[in-house]
Amino acid sequence: MLCEHFGRCGGCTYLDISYADELAIKEKDLRETLGKYSDLLGGIHPSPNVSGYRNKMELAFGDEGKDGRLAVGMRKKRSFYEVATPDHCVLIPDDFKQVIMCVLEYFRETGEAFFHRKRHVGALRHLVLRRGEFTGEVLVNLSTTSGLIAPLAPLVERLCALPLAGRLVGVLHSVNDGVADAVKDEDTRVLWGQDFYNESICGLKFKVSAYSFFQTNSAGAEVLYGVVKDYASVRSGVAFDLYCGTGTISQIISPLFEKVVGIELVEDAIKAAKDNAQLNGIENCDFFAGDVLAALGENGELANLTPNIVVVDPPRDGLHPKALAKMIEINPEWIVYVACKPKSLARDLAVLTDAGYVLKKLQGVDMFPRTPHVEAVALMRWQDA
Repeated sequence: MLCEHFGRCGGCTYLDISYADELAIKEKDLRETLGKYSDLLGGIHPSPNVSGYRNKMELAFGDEGKDGRLAVGMRKKRSFYEVATPDHCVLIPDDFKQVIMCVLEYFRETGEAFFHRKRHVGALRHLVLRRGEFTGEVLVNLSTTSGLIAPLAPLVERLCALPLAGRLVGVLHSVNDGVADAVKDEDTRVLWGQDFYNESICGLKFKVSAYSFFQTNSAGAEVLYGVVKDYASVRSGVAFDLYCGTGTISQIISPLFEKVVGIELVEDAIKAAKDNAQLNGIENCDFFAGDVLAALGENGELANLTPNIVVVDPPRDGLHPKALAKMIEINPEWIVYVACKPKSLARDLAVLTDAGYVLKKLQGVDMFPRTPHVEAVALMRWQDA
């Protein structure tokens, strides 16, 4: 059945058509976005899972309708406070649904109010859920203001008693008294268990902390990283992994190189990357916390290293123009560009090809079934190599 909120919550776009038709639309759109570069596109690899694939959800507290009951879920389109409850959501696993209903029932019973973004009253802000697709581990993070009245110990007891298919490994509480409607890594404490979960990708183990970046579709990530490793497989020497997050790509490609160096702005993610490398017994990866542009600069951590290849997985807006220029200046023979926003990739490809790089391969990967989003991976080589 179609979700009762389809068309209103903004989570799904293609729920009313077949997955084959969805992929055809995405490939057409991707080719239009890439323009003159699309001749090299090798199509779109489908996601192994079409439903229940999301390993992370950031849900907002609100109401079911104007002055309605407390609710938690995805914000509805063109609504400031109304949220779509995820009872029939096709994107999230059943374990998440159990946790959501448990949290919602508890706060309905206690009478706790959601944070009103105009009047700045109420306490409940967000519920962030994370899960290891291949380990089944679930991490729960409740975000509230400091004005929360209800005790949280009874809620933790209820969560621990849930008959999950996987297992709960941690319950966190983050306090945020700011006015912005955002989940922030501020004043977070562990109510029970631990502040991370474990996942297994491409035969490696990864410790993922509450706020560090990790691909939202674990099974899809194995497909994506398989493309990246294939593109990097004929290289050797030194590799840079820019915007490395928890060091997933660095470690997956590490057998191909003498040394891999990862850079990421989020210190928490770098700590996890180092822990992950140690967990996997990988000794040829170094990780540094800092701005990518600064790291590539004259006095940066990477200034004295010459990479044979740069793997870059930037934010949605792509590479900052200065970082892009600096990457061109250090002149790696090969570049593997992973893009979650193909429009940004097309823009940066124009700069790179104008600078002398030749596009060799392009591959789409569907990481977000039932939504319009698709990832793309590009392989480029310096023309004089």
